[in-house]
Amino acid sequence: MSYAKKAKKGYYGIAEFKDKDGKRHQKSAGLFKLKRDALKAGDELQRELDTVNQNLMDITLFDYFSRWFELYKSNKAQSASAQNQYRIMKKFIAEYFADTKLREIKRSDYQEFINWYGANHAYKSVSKLNGAIRSCVGYAIDDDIITKDFTHNVNITYNRTLERKVDYLTTDELQTLKKAVTAKLNRYNTSRYMILTAIYTGMRKSEVQALTWNDIDFLHSTISISKSWDEKKKAFKSTKTDSSNRIVKVNRQLLKRLEELKANNSIMVFQNALGTIPTSNALNKCLRSIMNDCSIEKQGFHFHSLRHVHVAYLLSKGVDIYAISKRLGHSNITVTLNTYSYLIDEYKAKNDTLIIDKLAEL
Repeated sequence: MSYAKKAKKGYYGIAEFKDKDGKRHQKSAGLFKLKRDALKAGDELQRELDTVNQNLMDITLFDYFSRWFELYKSNKAQSASAQNQYRIMKKFIAEYFADTKLREIKRSDYQEFINWYGANHAYKSVSKLNGAIRSCVGYAIDDDIITKDFTHNVNITYNRTLERKVDYLTTDELQTLKKAVTAKLNRYNTSRYMILTAIYTGMRKSEVQALTWNDIDFLHSTISISKSWDEKKKAFKSTKTDSSNRIVKVNRQLLKRLEELKANNSIMVFQNALGTIPTSNALNKCLRSIMNDCSIEKQGFHFHSLRHVHVAYLLSKGVDIYAISKRLGHSNITVTLNTYSYLIDEYKAKNDTLIIDKLAEL
C-alpha cells in the first residue's frame, strides 16, 4: 500500500511492501508541498517496489552484479579494458559464491571471500574488486533487496609478495635522461618528443598520443586534455575518467621543442614520418634504448613509469599532493595517495626527520 505522511514542510509519499519473511518495510518517494503529489509519487514507487521485490528478492550476488554491470557500467563511456576488468570480477564472484543469494550473504562471508581472493592477488586488484562490489551492494540496498551493507568495514587482505614497486628516477637520473632525450630530437621520429612530454606533464600514454595542435595553447602555456587515443583502432576515445579532462600548465622549454613538430604538417602533434602515432611498443623500445645509452638501469621501467617519475620529482620539490592529484587528472586525492603511497611514504620519512630537526631548534 502507499499513502501520504504529513511533515512540517509538506507531505512524504510513502510506499510499503513485505519481504519474503513477511516483514513490512517502508520507503519514501520524497517530500512534496501538495498531498496529491505525494500520493502520486507514493503510488508510482509502490508499483516499482512490487516489481523489484518480486523479481529480485531471491537473486544471487552473481546475477545481481551482472545486472548492475549491464545497467550501469556496460556503456560506451567505459573503456574496453575497464569492461574486461568487470567481466573478470564476475568470474571470481561466480567461482566463490556460485548460487548464493544476495540477501543471504553476511559480512563474515564477504570477508572470507576477500581473504580467498586476496591470497593470490595484489592490493590494487583486491581494492578494485571490493570497490565494485561495494558499489553494487549500494544499488541492491536502494532496490530494497537487502537492508545492510555487508561490505562495510571489511579488511582488504592481499598477497604482499605480488606488490611490485615501480622504479622511479632520482633527480640526477631524471636530468640525465632528459638531456639524452633532447640531444637527439628529430621531428621525423616523434617518440622522443612524447617521452619529453611525459616527463614534463605526467600525462598518460594515450593522452599524449591523442594531442592535436588545438590542444596546445602556446600563448598561455597550457595543454588541454579532453580525449585519449586507441592505438589498436587508431581513433580517438574518451579519457579514462571524467576527472581526466583537465588543463595543465607547462613550461616554455617543452613548448619550444613541440613547436618543432609543426613542420610535419599534421593535425596530430606526434604523427611521425610514417603517418602514424608511435605505439606502446615503439615508445618503450625508444625509452629503453635511451636509458641504455646513458647507463640508467631500471628493471621493468616503461613509458607509464614516467608518470611516477613526474610525481616523484614534484614531491621532492615540495609540491602539494592536492595540486599533483589535479595535475594527474585523478578523481580525488585518495586515488593519488593510494597509487603513489610508496613515494609518499618515502618523502614522509624524510620530512619526519626534517620536522624533528626543526623542532630541536626551538
